[in-house]
Amino acid sequence: MIIMKSDATKEQIAAVIKEIESHGLRADVSQGAFRTIIGLIGDERKIPFDHFAILPGVKEARMVETPYKLISREYAKLTGESERRIIKVGDVEIGGDKLVFIAGPCAVESKKQLFKIAEGVKKAGAQMLRGGIFKPRSSVHSFQGLGSAGEEEATEALEWFREAGNKFELPVVTEIRGESQVDLVAKYVDIIQIGSRNMYDQDLLVKVARTGKPILYKRHFGAGIEEFLSFAEYMVAEENKDIILCERGILPLGKGKSYTRYTLDLAAVPVLKKETYLPVIVDPSHAAGRRDLIFSLSCASVAVGACGLIVEVHHNPVEALVDSQQQITPDELKELITACQGIHKAIGIKQNGG
Repeated sequence: MIIMKSDATKEQIAAVIKEIESHGLRADVSQGAFRTIIGLIGDERKIPFDHFAILPGVKEARMVETPYKLISREYAKLTGESERRIIKVGDVEIGGDKLVFIAGPCAVESKKQLFKIAEGVKKAGAQMLRGGIFKPRSSVHSFQGLGSAGEEEATEALEWFREAGNKFELPVVTEIRGESQVDLVAKYVDIIQIGSRNMYDQDLLVKVARTGKPILYKRHFGAGIEEFLSFAEYMVAEENKDIILCERGILPLGKGKSYTRYTLDLAAVPVLKKETYLPVIVDPSHAAGRRDLIFSLSCASVAVGACGLIVEVHHNPVEALVDSQQQITPDELKELITACQGIHKAIGIKQNGG
């Protein structure tokens, strides 16, 4: 990064940016009250740092070792970024002092089903509504979501989703499976979710980031922490810092899959919070794969510092078309929220706030 002097002129800053671009890189400019920091986006090996250090107006040229420097705490401190980023979606603050609960069905099955569940999660205390319009599935023979039938059907389901969110005053979150869905989904939802299977899809990350919408970004079940944050950097490099990191479990060892769908990496939550200023939530539903574990995993997630949870909820889980074994009822969600809020209060804001 290039740290400019406090009295650097606009012309000097522009000259440094031009020099960076001449080497095939892009500049991320953060202008604070007292100084300007210019982050480099691209292969820094192309940059002659000694040369930049002597340019007019430059105080210091510093190499940042981490591959996810734009979301690192070190970079944030230099640029004046807050200790934690609070993402505002309507009246909901993600990453603030209050826990956020995102709840709803794994898949939107009908308008009647969606509205019934939306009413239930609202009464239980959830602040946001989730629901799958396009469902990534391992088998081509499985239900792919209403959106897979065509654009007309996808649009209708998204209209239901938006209507339910408006009626029950719940911002809405849904996952997209590919680039072709980005523009359509962005018209209707408040937060776009990128699922674990698409964590590595660079082109999709860039296109979603350019919508300007907040992004719920799930860790791939085989990805390390550095990979997860490095790919999150692709979105921040597009000037979208409203990224919600979501831990949802990693591949189990040995015969572990017989007991849980994935292994919830609880240690990842405090690690991510130490590495970055972005909010971190947990998805206990996909980690557990079974409803009888979701309460315990949710409590544990809050205890290690998660600022929120995304939970799959259905008014009658046994009838659910997708993942019936891991969805809980609205009444169970209410118990979960009450318990998690008690843990959050006992631990204190400092632990949970980053």
